[in-house]
Amino acid sequence: MKWQVLVHGHPIELDPAEVDTVREVEPNVYAVLVGGESFEVRIIPGSEGWVAELDGRRFPVEARDPRNATRRSKTGIGVGRQNVTAPMPGKVIRVLVKEGDHVETGQGLIVVEAMKMQNEMKASRPGRVISVLAQAGNTIAAGDALVVLE
Repeated sequence: MKWQVLVHGHPIELDPAEVDTVREVEPNVYAVLVGGESFEVRIIPGSEGWVAELDGRRFPVEARDPRNATRRSKTGIGVGRQNVTAPMPGKVIRVLVKEGDHVETGQGLIVVEAMKMQNEMKASRPGRVISVLAQAGNTIAAGDALVVLE
């Protein structure tokens, strides 16, 4: 399935197979590796929708779900369910939320120890905790879903 993103109102199709990696390095900041080239992209919520910032330039963006192409939904990035995943293997030290909790952008969700450092996974947007998939003491692999937000 291809992704469709509108940049300045122009649709761009992205094949996820062509994107080497996308990692959230801090809330709303992503490291993107495409064809051996690395980019830092900031996603900024605004009154008119979402803006992507790349190399100091800002572009209004809208992500569309291709499964919903007939409705041409205005659903943007950060809407719907979000899986908070482990960026690398490690061990869950603390779970800071429970199912049903409402969270704000930047609020801590879970603390993971990896490579002798503790990393707090934070909410990238406001939402409600749908499920907590990890417990303190669990060993986790890179990419494992830890918390699901809606």
